[in-house]
Amino acid sequence: MTNIKVGVQLHPQATSVASLRAAWKAADAQEVDSIWVWDHFYPLYGDPEAAHFEAYTLLSAMAVDTSHARIGALVTCNSYRNPELLADMSRTLDHLRGGRFTLGIGAGWFERDYQEYGYDFGTAPGRLKDLAAALPRIKDRLGKLTPGPVGPLPILIGGSGEKVTLRLVAEHADGWNTFGPAANFAAKSKVLDEWCEKVGRDPKAVERTVAINPGDVDQWEGLVEAGADHLIVMTGDPFDLDAVARLQAAVA
Repeated sequence: MTNIKVGVQLHPQATSVASLRAAWKAADAQEVDSIWVWDHFYPLYGDPEAAHFEAYTLLSAMAVDTSHARIGALVTCNSYRNPELLADMSRTLDHLRGGRFTLGIGAGWFERDYQEYGYDFGTAPGRLKDLAAALPRIKDRLGKLTPGPVGPLPILIGGSGEKVTLRLVAEHADGWNTFGPAANFAAKSKVLDEWCEKVGRDPKAVERTVAINPGDVDQWEGLVEAGADHLIVMTGDPFDLDAVARLQAAVA
């Protein structure tokens, strides 16, 4: 028996709210450890004009539709919401979900979102600088809210930039998400360990999550051997929960 967690990311594109709700209810009944959406305003693949839904509104419905899994956005774009507002939204979701909300966050990258919704896209270094400034503000606001979060409300940072992003993970995060294959994950994880050592953090205090495609679930052992704690299957509609179930059985 392993302690490996299994989650699913449901892509809120080219689908309907009814299909998303059915999928997250089924995933929760399947007792996955986590259920996620992504935080974008337009499809990331396929028909660029396909249906698409906003992350945090979906998470509010997911919070009250589920009873087992942790929920969150993999990951929230820091640019789209004021840090204090994001902290308050996260705290409220944590109450709706009974203390099982995770704030996944990243610097942002999808230029169409920025252009169409009027955000300043700027540069990658600039967006990382903004994320670095936002993280302490989020933590500070979480400490001031009345009432505070129900649960621990962990912060997970998504990204793999070795000079800045992984340093921010070491300094601020309870979890870190990246992608495979195993060799890529292992190399990035080693850099994170080095940053943890530099900032005086126990590397084991950071949960390592890896997002994988349904077709890659059979490669789970390599990721676990490389240090992954939590495997998240990314799927669009029709949502492939059979692959998730296979992974759950494999790691059990």
